[in-house]
Formats: sequence, structure tokens, C-alpha cells
Amino acid sequence: MSESAHDEARGDADRARHDTGRARSDTGRHETEEERADRKWGDLLQEIRVAQTGVQILFGFLLTVVFTPRYAQLEQADRTIYIVTVVLGASATGALIGPVSLHRIVAGRRVKERAVVWASRLTLAGLVLLLATMTASLLLILRVATHDGYVPWLVTGIVAWYLFCWFAVPMWVRGRHTAP
Repeated sequence: MSESAHDEARGDADRARHDTGRARSDTGRHETEEERADRKWGDLLQEIRVAQTGVQILFGFLLTVVFTPRYAQLEQADRTIYIVTVVLGASATGALIGPVSLHRIVAGRRVKERAVVWASRLTLAGLVLLLATMTASLLLILRVATHDGYVPWLVTGIVAWYLFCWFAVPMWVRGRHTAP
């Protein structure tokens, strides 16, 4: 590289810096790596709060079902669905609360970027488990409420709606509105 080209490249890098020394990232923001990790962590926590509330309410409800008089009258297939649903709910709760524990254990260790990556993975796993929990819950409730053959079709339609809202739309937006 010639000296003038080198100076020009250095000038471009200098212009990309803010007066505070923050580098402009590929997101168009002027932030350091630590600031970006902090922002991503804050965003993730807000997202987790929504999912945690839903899964905790659902899981709490599921835990009470076994203590109702109606539980003893359930068919074996419905009891099996119930047990699977409770296990899925417990798993979803663990995955969605996991990022809080992760943050608490690694706080101050200068690994926030990695913590954000792992917390994101736990959150995505928690969302998939929440989807499975809601699917099993719907199946159980509709089977007990109606005993009709259309229940699996209705549940399939609702799951397709969840998949569309939770995954298809975000992936479409991601693919359409982000650079490769």
C-alpha cells in the first residue's frame, strides 16, 4: 500500500471515530464493543421479561391441575399429555430464567459479549420450549373440553400461527432488511 493510500485509509478510520473515541460499528451506531454488549444485554432482558411472565403464569397453572378433582378422571392419554406438558413448561422456565443466572455468575468478569451470545441461545431454546408447552397445553385442554376429532387440526392451525408470528415474520424481516 502506498503511503498516500495508507494515510487515506487512516483518515477514513479517524473520521469513523466520534470525538469520544467510539468506533462506528456496522450497525451505524457510535459505540464501543462494551457499549454494544450492554445495549444488546438490555434489549435481551426486555425480551426475556415478556416470555418469562408468560411461561411462569402457564407453568404455575399447570402445577395446580394435578391437585384438582378432575385430574383423577382424566384418561391415561390425557395424563401423559399433562406430564409431558409440565416437563416442557419446567424446561422452558429453566431456559428463560437461565440468562439471569448466567449474568449474575459472570458479572464483572469482562465476558459480557459471550454472555449475550449464550443468553440469546438460552432465550431461543426457551421460546421453542414455550411453543412446545403451549402446544401440549392446548392439546390437553381442547381434548378434555371437546373430545372431538378436530382438536389436532385446531391445535396444528394455532401452532402454525405461532410459528408464523414468532419465527417466520422475524426471519423474513431479517432476510429482507439486513445486508448479507
